[in-house]
Amino acid sequence: MESGEDGSGGKISIVLADDHEVVREGLRLVLDAESDMEVTAEAGDTDTTVRVVNGHKPRILVLDLNMPGPPTLEAIPQIEESSPETDVIVLTMQTEVAFARAAFRAGARGFVVKHAAAKELVQAIRQVCAGETYVSPQLGARLAAEPDAAEGPPGGLTPREAEVLGMIALGYTNPQIAEELVLSVRTVETHRANIQSKLGTSSRSELVRYALDHGLVER
Repeated sequence: MESGEDGSGGKISIVLADDHEVVREGLRLVLDAESDMEVTAEAGDTDTTVRVVNGHKPRILVLDLNMPGPPTLEAIPQIEESSPETDVIVLTMQTEVAFARAAFRAGARGFVVKHAAAKELVQAIRQVCAGETYVSPQLGARLAAEPDAAEGPPGGLTPREAEVLGMIALGYTNPQIAEELVLSVRTVETHRANIQSKLGTSSRSELVRYALDHGLVER
């Protein structure tokens, strides 16, 4: 598909997926101000995002990395299959190289950090529509310089599991993690069980040691 076109009216159709309404409102203002871009729908959690993309078939999905529901990275292949015309640009607070690598492995075409200028997201959309990939400049050099020693977060963890493990190591209880990440306590318990299974650990002290040894929290 040609850059700047989405097959309906010549504009790049965009779906915004972020669990903070104020963030979506700000992004919509920026993107709708571009003459060749149009935000056609929004979503605030992973399940809604999948449904909205399936319904609208946008040219671009701007996807927050951490939203309520199933891990967003795990949804990217599903979105690719159901809406192959949609390219995914991850927009996140995460600045770790491992998260960028995991996003690209999942099928994302762009990775933009949230504290970047709004014009960077516009640039990313144009670049991805032109058939290229995009990564925030502050991460690009590190991606090139740092070897891909691990398949994403250590131990085969998903980005969400790595986040939960880091919070466990910092002393957060399951209810506190659930509140912070806008998840149910049962979902946090499931993540914790998956972490213990993948890492072969059973005690909190072992989880803390693993998190410290692998840089998921500062000592």
